[in-house]
Amino acid sequence: MTIDLADRTDRAARPRRGRHAMTGTVALLVLAVGMSDLSGVRRPAATPTAGVGTGVPSSTAPPPPAPAPPVPSTAAPRVTASAVAPLGPPEALGRLFYVPGGPVAGRERVRLRSWRPGERPRTLAALPQVAALANASVSPDGRRVAWVDPARAATLFVADVDGLHRRTLARHVDTYCVAPTWAPDSRRLLFREADPLGTPGRFGVLDTAGRRTRVTWWDAEPQGCHALWSADGRTIALNSATGVTLYSADGRRPRPVPHLSGPSSWRSTHVASLSPDGSRIALTRTRPGEETGDVGRILTANAVLRTRDGREVSLPTGGRALRQVFFRPDGSTVVRVRADAGHALLVIGRDGRKVAEVAEPAELRGMQIVSA
Repeated sequence: MTIDLADRTDRAARPRRGRHAMTGTVALLVLAVGMSDLSGVRRPAATPTAGVGTGVPSSTAPPPPAPAPPVPSTAAPRVTASAVAPLGPPEALGRLFYVPGGPVAGRERVRLRSWRPGERPRTLAALPQVAALANASVSPDGRRVAWVDPARAATLFVADVDGLHRRTLARHVDTYCVAPTWAPDSRRLLFREADPLGTPGRFGVLDTAGRRTRVTWWDAEPQGCHALWSADGRTIALNSATGVTLYSADGRRPRPVPHLSGPSSWRSTHVASLSPDGSRIALTRTRPGEETGDVGRILTANAVLRTRDGREVSLPTGGRALRQVFFRPDGSTVVRVRADAGHALLVIGRDGRKVAEVAEPAELRGMQIVSA
């Protein structure tokens, strides 16, 4: 199965028909092609409007014609990142972590970054580029990052977010479908085995505390990708072939999210975030017949649904395009929306009201949020 490492921050998933079996060798070839000569696409600068002078006419020159009355425009005003009016306390946003939004040409390793309103973005651990794009995961407490390096026997590593205290936890781990996923305690990691050819194996929960790692293997083998763990620890969401299925914390008792498979009008192959109690999910969804993308991780979201009935939840974005959504343990939600040349970040309270909004720094425009 191939993966698409194109920029995911400002557009929907790149079309790609079908979902095929992926091996580590194919994934490396895809990365090599993707990194050959991809350059960022710059938004063209706005064309300046010529100014009109108002010089003093001579005694023989005819008076200038009266200007035509202005015609009111019906187009909606464009909002620029710099024009985003701050709302509420900036500290309500907390600390966010970023990885590149797509391949960085000529780089084998890229940097994890973080940003908190009122501070400059920080440069953190250096990660293999394919790992940063496909599977890097920051712990809920913001202290550690886990990733799988396919170039090193699909080895699962964990380190502090600044790159210090790196440890090797396991080898021959699934790199693309079930990325290492932190439990709410920021101590355990859900992962899946994969043989040297990439064939998936057992699901396991690895305890990262102490010098010797311990794994609790699941008896169940749910079919799906892109695991999400709810903050209350009770629910794990996985993408099935065309929808989303919720499981108990041991991988049992599947419960599909309605209206995302079968004869319904929507499909989803990419999930981004699960609410603390498992009642809502943020994802990218498409219509039947539309191409949905490949198995590679996509962190964008164009909808928030209730997992009980599959109904869409509206967000107070002010009509701006939704880009990313992350639920937080306290019940609030961080929402990233398009703001012309950049992005704005919103904090939505538990009651569904917007409590804070800030403009994102321009230097983070080409990156995607991996944890909020």
